Amino acid sequence: MGNYTTHIKAKVGWFDIDLRELFRYRDLIYLFFKRNYATRYKQTILGPLWLIFNPLLTVTLYALVFGSLAGLSTGGVPQFVFYLCSNAIWAFFATSLTQTAGTFTENAAIMGKVYFPRLVMPISAVLTGGLDLVIQLGMLVLVMAGDIFVGVSFDIGLSALLAPVFIVQVGLLGLGCGIIIAALTTKYRDLAILVGFGVQLWMYATPVVYTAGLVPEKYLSLYMLNPMAAILECWRSVVIGAGQFMWGYWGFSWLVTLTVLVIGVVIFSRIEKTFMDTV
Repeated sequence: MGNYTTHIKAKVGWFDIDLRELFRYRDLIYLFFKRNYATRYKQTILGPLWLIFNPLLTVTLYALVFGSLAGLSTGGVPQFVFYLCSNAIWAFFATSLTQTAGTFTENAAIMGKVYFPRLVMPISAVLTGGLDLVIQLGMLVLVMAGDIFVGVSFDIGLSALLAPVFIVQVGLLGLGCGIIIAALTTKYRDLAILVGFGVQLWMYATPVVYTAGLVPEKYLSLYMLNPMAAILECWRSVVIGAGQFMWGYWGFSWLVTLTVLVIGVVIFSRIEKTFMDTV
């Protein structure tokens, strides 16, 4: 066994993030990940089965309201597959953002007693949403397999290999947006109340229950300023063959994602030094 010495000292820079230290605390990330699920389904009758029932109920409601009643186009693919595919990636983003947004206020008691890299908690929140995504994608594969068995075809090619890239991008975007809100809520608690409402509005400004083809051409460029719009449209294109792949808009969404992430990490790095005085 070697001798290990840890020096804890004040951080005064704008970007005081030690990635090697963060990697050394990977076991703590896993423990927070487990805690997130344990507290979410504590004292529930169905427990983790809600991971299956919740998206099923949501997608069924989408198919009924937006598919059958409103008659919105699903790009030529079965409605249930379309909404399940869209909801999977959007729910991942929404979960990552909302759970990350409460990092400081919900964990102030722990942070005030022991030292550890504060980014451990936001990262564990994103991983929590990632497990939800894996389960929903498993459901999507089963539904698509059933449709293929009865004769439905999906226009899927080698572009499907880009699916993990989209998942990483959405996780980074959710992390960036979430830690910006988490940092600001230490002083402005109103934001914590508005997060859920804001995410809901954001969903309707994103082609989750409809395709970007419904947006008039003259407003499309403005509409695509929303990074999740290009991500959703391209995600469905590679996963279920619905819609078209928008390379230009996807590239712009990456620019926004990385910008938001860097800004979020910088703000987070500054706020974590003094948040115990204001939280």
